[in-house]
Amino acid sequence: MKGLSHLLHAGKEATQGATAASHDGLLPEEREFQYAAKMNNLETMEKLFKKNVNINAVDTLKRTAFHFAVARSHVSVVDFLLHHKARLDMADQHGLTVIHLAAWTGNLDIMRKLVKAGADQKAKNEEGMNVLHFAAQNNSVKIVDYVLQDLHLNDLNKPDRRGKKPFLLASEKGHVDMIHNLITLKLFTSEKDKEGNTALHLAAKYGHSEVVKILLKQWGEINDFNENGETPFYLSVEGGHEKCAELLLEAGSDINVLTQNNSSALQVAIQNGHLSLVTFLIDKNIDLVPKPEQKNSPLHLAVTNNHLLVVKRLLDANHDINSLNHRQETPLHLAADLGNVELVEVLLKAGCDLRAVDKHGKTALAVASRSNHALIVDMIIKAERYYAMKQEHLVHSEDGSDFSLSFKQDHSTQTKQIRSSLWNLAYNQLKPQEWKKLALFWKFTGEQIRAIEEQWTGKKSYKEHGNRMLLIWLHGMLLARQNPVKHIYEDLVEGGFQPLAACFDAVAESHRNMKNRLVLEISVHKFLDPDRYASSSDTSAWKMRTFISLMDSVPHLDQVATWI
Repeated sequence: MKGLSHLLHAGKEATQGATAASHDGLLPEEREFQYAAKMNNLETMEKLFKKNVNINAVDTLKRTAFHFAVARSHVSVVDFLLHHKARLDMADQHGLTVIHLAAWTGNLDIMRKLVKAGADQKAKNEEGMNVLHFAAQNNSVKIVDYVLQDLHLNDLNKPDRRGKKPFLLASEKGHVDMIHNLITLKLFTSEKDKEGNTALHLAAKYGHSEVVKILLKQWGEINDFNENGETPFYLSVEGGHEKCAELLLEAGSDINVLTQNNSSALQVAIQNGHLSLVTFLIDKNIDLVPKPEQKNSPLHLAVTNNHLLVVKRLLDANHDINSLNHRQETPLHLAADLGNVELVEVLLKAGCDLRAVDKHGKTALAVASRSNHALIVDMIIKAERYYAMKQEHLVHSEDGSDFSLSFKQDHSTQTKQIRSSLWNLAYNQLKPQEWKKLALFWKFTGEQIRAIEEQWTGKKSYKEHGNRMLLIWLHGMLLARQNPVKHIYEDLVEGGFQPLAACFDAVAESHRNMKNRLVLEISVHKFLDPDRYASSSDTSAWKMRTFISLMDSVPHLDQVATWI
């Protein structure tokens, strides 16, 4: 409510005191008088009054000492001001008078005093709110009873400038006691405010489930639309209020209804990342297939908003992974454009269509390449090659294979040495254009090669291009459970790269000899000098123990070791 927060809380002024530097437009004694009213300091007020201070002085917000006294329910200060004929009708810059503040705070004693002193009982603030609006909005039940039953001001039950009657304001704030009271007083209404919202819309929007329960007993049409075409059910989902959504659904709300903007409850839950509500709606059999007038499917929206868990939940519910939006884009197109590695990983592992093209004829690979997302480019190429090999039965399905299926960049310790060797090959051995020849030999497509090449430019960019291509190739070898060192040597020879093959074989032989020497040394030391092997201070012993530990703890490291 405009203007109320400053009045109801002392804030910094309470700690700084009345003498603090200020630009409130008051004279020093007037400022001190207002501060005394805020702090319930009647003694100071009396002293200043004797000095003829202006008790009706206003600050820059047009507030008087009376405003602060009533806002903070200082009865003795109110009595003092009434006794000295302080003005009751002065409104601040928001149109708030002291009687509004009494209604808001619910102080019936002060309210009676103001009415007796002649305060305007029908005064309105700039939003068209009267004392009945203020009381209903802040759950001041006693004030409502006083206004309606003692003062008989039933004509105050009118809409404010936003079209909200007191009953709507109470529903909007979730005041159960006030709702019951207004229903008893025959002030229940199903009328709408200027935005087309009923009391049920407002209670649902702000998650007031207890109020929703009460209103549903009084309500007729629960699928009523507001000006935006939103039902109470839609608003409850939009706000993330699962309990309200459940109540409204049980009462017969249409789960699949669209707003004027063609948004569904599922879509708004997805956009806001409300996973529990998405699950709730799916469990209630909400339609996962977008209607023709909707531009995006639920999965598109989940991807666009980077809600990974929602994406997984939709896929678990058998959402069409290849659904097209109004631009003929699949969810993978969007994830690739965003550069979100985790989203792309989920979609690739779920088996999305990698060849689908958007309305511009671009695949997701082309989109990732255009957006300069090198990691995504490599992931998609890995997936394309993996699924191609799978069709040819060259790789195994996910059945507990040595390497779990992933298309992300490999940082594993198991492959560190072979990756290092491939890096050396790319950066120190391959000449310009040779990586492309090797890629073609390994059946990389022209589009894949162009996509790799697009991320880096410059005279030495071919080195990084070659390294990326080799790592993509390695990914396929590992999934096929093949020995990459053996294969790369044979392929280099067969592909016409004999000097590279010889160089790579020499490096591999050096690694093999080192490994064999280390294994032999470990065996001898364990047999001849077990105490030294167990020693924590001996460096060579530590190396041996580390190697043994790796051999024992890392799955299939012995297999990897044979590659080097």
